[in-house]
Amino acid sequence: MGLGRMDPGFPHPIGATLEGSQGSTRSPRRKAGRPCPFDRRRRFQPVTPVQPRVPSPLRKVVPFPFDWERAPDSPPPGGIWGEGNSTDSTDTCCQKRRGSDSGRCKMRCRRMQIRATATPSTEKAKGRIQRINSNRYVDPKSKLEWSQDGKRMVLKETEQQKINPIEKMKLRKDPLQMMEWIEEMADQDFETLDASGKEAQEDIDMRLKWLGLFHRRKQHYGHFMSRLKVPNGILTSSQMRVLATAVASYGSQGCGDLTTRQNIQVRGLKLSQAPELLRGLAQCGLTSLQSGMDNVRNAVGSPLAGIDPLEVYDTRQLCEDLTNYITMDQQGNPRVTNLPRKWNVCVVGSHDLYEHPHINDLAYWPAKKNGRFGFNLLVGGYFSATKCEEAIELDAWVGEEEAVEACDAVLTTFRDLGARSSRQKCRMMWLIHDLGLERFRQEVEERMPGKSLERAGTSLMDASYTRRDYHGVWPQQQTGLNYVGLNVPTGRIQAADMFEIARLAEEYGSGEIRITVEQNYILPNIPDKNVESLLQEPLLTTGEGFASPFVPYPGNLMKHLVACTGSQFCGLAMIETKAQGKALTEAIEATMVVPADVRMHWTGCPNTCGQVQVADIGFLGCKTTDKTTGKKVEGVKVFLGGKIGHDSILGTEIAELPCQHLLPYVQQLLEEKFNAVQKESLTVEDKHAVERWEHFPFNSGGTPNVFPANENGKYVSLSESTS
Repeated sequence: MGLGRMDPGFPHPIGATLEGSQGSTRSPRRKAGRPCPFDRRRRFQPVTPVQPRVPSPLRKVVPFPFDWERAPDSPPPGGIWGEGNSTDSTDTCCQKRRGSDSGRCKMRCRRMQIRATATPSTEKAKGRIQRINSNRYVDPKSKLEWSQDGKRMVLKETEQQKINPIEKMKLRKDPLQMMEWIEEMADQDFETLDASGKEAQEDIDMRLKWLGLFHRRKQHYGHFMSRLKVPNGILTSSQMRVLATAVASYGSQGCGDLTTRQNIQVRGLKLSQAPELLRGLAQCGLTSLQSGMDNVRNAVGSPLAGIDPLEVYDTRQLCEDLTNYITMDQQGNPRVTNLPRKWNVCVVGSHDLYEHPHINDLAYWPAKKNGRFGFNLLVGGYFSATKCEEAIELDAWVGEEEAVEACDAVLTTFRDLGARSSRQKCRMMWLIHDLGLERFRQEVEERMPGKSLERAGTSLMDASYTRRDYHGVWPQQQTGLNYVGLNVPTGRIQAADMFEIARLAEEYGSGEIRITVEQNYILPNIPDKNVESLLQEPLLTTGEGFASPFVPYPGNLMKHLVACTGSQFCGLAMIETKAQGKALTEAIEATMVVPADVRMHWTGCPNTCGQVQVADIGFLGCKTTDKTTGKKVEGVKVFLGGKIGHDSILGTEIAELPCQHLLPYVQQLLEEKFNAVQKESLTVEDKHAVERWEHFPFNSGGTPNVFPANENGKYVSLSESTS
């Protein structure tokens, strides 16, 4: 595909290319005499305040639907969240027949008002998306066909041999039907429902994932996690308050996580609370539909989209368009809900490759061809328990106006031809290997409009570019405005700090909040005059009143710390990751001087949701033998050498050891590989950080009994947890 230096002469309509000769750092937007916004060595240096020019928000800002002065568990006005905002035919029934005290429809309508009004695509894009999703043609080679009632896609009878248990579960009952039954399920006693038979257990543990609801049977029985879709990782303050109100209503069980796909997961709800959450999401323009199991994950874009002085492409609208296509404008899309496995997509917006395109099933890479802007396509990147591979070039280019059609062509190729046997061999890269890259490309081409797919164009990305740090204060492309990157240790968030980040976004910026794939926040559109006051806020300094501070200038280890859910909530994880990763990082930063950024990732099991293979140092949870005692204990496999960016490479496993022996091992590794040095003396705070690591409850199982959901890494003693 030619992922080399960008062509500075290409006239990109968004102002992506640099003015003048190759290598110039002059911005076409910058007026003469103003400080250069590209000088990344410059921290915040106030300039003469000007009237901020805040771009119109892409997302529709909706009135906050709750009275948050009321108790979190009290019903919202009108009895339910989202009443009157749905276009569903049950509105009339529910409005006319609602009981005066119950707040629920006495007719027990099965179709509840959980469908959101999607953030609109442009009129042209909307028309294209509607045409794509109205196309019911299925390639004769496909393993799927439309069901007799025409409501879903099912495996052909000839393809139903030697399929995995998940495929059998999908055959027995359409998971998307849970949209019709969630209200009735929520009305029932959970334990009685769970004990009523295999179908009910499949509904609870598997099919509800199509609605973004994940039962935590092993670690948190009766409680669920809800995974959202947040295109490009951009939220409004109103939407964040909706989520904060929900988390607060779950009491001691409630918390949230920022994810490695610019997304949010809300934890602690019971099934009886699920309809209320789904209605709340629908009212504020969010959805959790099609966010789990064999569906397309959150569309990732540049966290600096629309504000980056060095932007190549503003990824926001395309991420919205892809999400609207995938979810059929948040109504549920039966064309793409029966995939062989999960599927990831991202849109690259800058030379920094903040989106990590090489680990996505489909990545849009800005490129030009014949004077037109568009994208080269990368395909097949994935992580799994048995194999990890980087995306490869498809040798294909599509114009910006056909980007959604290209997604449909690649996705339906995977849907039609992907394996349905061993779950470990059902990701799209396995299909690419089985068919061969050129044959796979031909299948994609047959599904494109006009059955035509051009060969790769000229890359607009600069392969020599060094990735910028987004933490701290940086000038935007809009004169007088700045974005502020905040570190959220391991991505764990609580109701209090969620309310607070919404307030800060409104009071100091434009009410917009952004999430990065490193599980951090960015607050954009902060006028020069507001920066110093923002930096003095307690959440950004001492963290007083909150579970953890979100500082703008963290240490070189903490700023890139990533951790999966871990055994606190995930039944697959073999170790606790978030608290343990945070404690180890604090102990290392307390005892060593690390001169450059080092990315450390933690994951609790071989599924590697924490993406340890792309980290400088990765920790993959396992059970290992402590050689000093001969006992089986919680341990990690250590990976070294992963890289992201233009020279991306997957790290390799170099060691396996018990978790309690990690501190001296990692200290030595940092000295040998990253030029770190031991501190000559420790402060009182440094010593406390080391003590916290030494007293960490290793081998405790890491469950919510040991690590309370809303304590951000704090834990009860082993004696308390076992009493």
